[in-house]
Amino acid sequence: MTELVTRAEQALQELIKDIETLVRAESPSDDLHALRRSADLVAEIGSRYLGREPERIEIDGRPHLAWRLGNGTRRVIILAHHDTVWPIGSWGDDPWSLVDGVIRGPGCFDMITGILQALLGLRLLIEDGVELNGVTLLVTADEEIGSPTSRALIEAEAQGCSAAFVLEASGPGGAVKTERKGTSNYFIDIVGRAAHAGLEPEKGVNAGVELAHQVLAINQLGNPELGTTVTPTVLLAGTTTNTVPAKARISVDVRVRTIGEQHRVDDDFRRLQPVLPGAVLDIDGGPNRPPLQASASAALFARAVELAEEAGLEPLQSMAVGGASDGNFTAGIGIPTLDGLGAVGGGAHADDEHVIVEKIPGRTALLAILIKDQLAHGPGHPASA
Repeated sequence: MTELVTRAEQALQELIKDIETLVRAESPSDDLHALRRSADLVAEIGSRYLGREPERIEIDGRPHLAWRLGNGTRRVIILAHHDTVWPIGSWGDDPWSLVDGVIRGPGCFDMITGILQALLGLRLLIEDGVELNGVTLLVTADEEIGSPTSRALIEAEAQGCSAAFVLEASGPGGAVKTERKGTSNYFIDIVGRAAHAGLEPEKGVNAGVELAHQVLAINQLGNPELGTTVTPTVLLAGTTTNTVPAKARISVDVRVRTIGEQHRVDDDFRRLQPVLPGAVLDIDGGPNRPPLQASASAALFARAVELAEEAGLEPLQSMAVGGASDGNFTAGIGIPTLDGLGAVGGGAHADDEHVIVEKIPGRTALLAILIKDQLAHGPGHPASA
């Protein structure tokens, strides 16, 4: 196992150069041209590492890539994404930096480095003669916007797997993510009636006032003791300063730890009623990602701790986070899932996004060890007996 770390270290300069290529390409989720260019690069790099080209799966213009290795029954799925949150040019003319062992650039931490770690980890196993029958590496193009076109693909590819490994960036200090909140999004459109604010306001139905009533009601739907947050975010109402608003809109972000709370909040939203006579509510949205509950990751994390210790790697820590990932989908269909196995660093979605280079070989080797361990067990065994 320690030999895997050494070989990952020997390949580090090649891997860094490939990270640089993808960071410089820039691949914001809302730019389909940039995503196609990024997918071409990931496919080219991945083909060099794995000795075979991926299947390119384009859905609504979004290019997803799948390497299905071997011919056996699905056993292990590895999830990554090549879209990022950064509009092109956000980091200036030169988005790449490597100074004093720290990589900086848009998407380097979330999650370009994770893609390369997955590719190198698989290559190390191929070089060792490990038969990767039933292993799928899926690199999607819309994770940062909720995976609207890739969710069905992820769930289909994960069916029957004994483990899902998610190469999202790690938590502070390299902690893997063993629990993620589920997410829901709601949009409440309010229809009132316009009137002149000076001449006859009483003839109007003020959608802005109705908005205020609904925001206060929505704000009571959370449950801090259970970790449920219900947060009105974007509020819109009115058109001119002398007109009673005829329309308004509320956007709401919901985060939950359990599927029961997700259903409870959804039911509460469906029960919202207008307060002002004549006002009408149109409620859209609902659950997006189910929660990744601790039970979905417990056995895999325990095994990862053992394997990391045997390999002489740093002791593994775990954490629960409020953000969601594609690992929520695999956990949601009952697949044991371990998340946050990607880069060690910080600043996801922030202007200090960075990756610590010296941590890359160990994380790469850990993934390789986890995959090999799963393949050794046979189907249906998320951890050793």
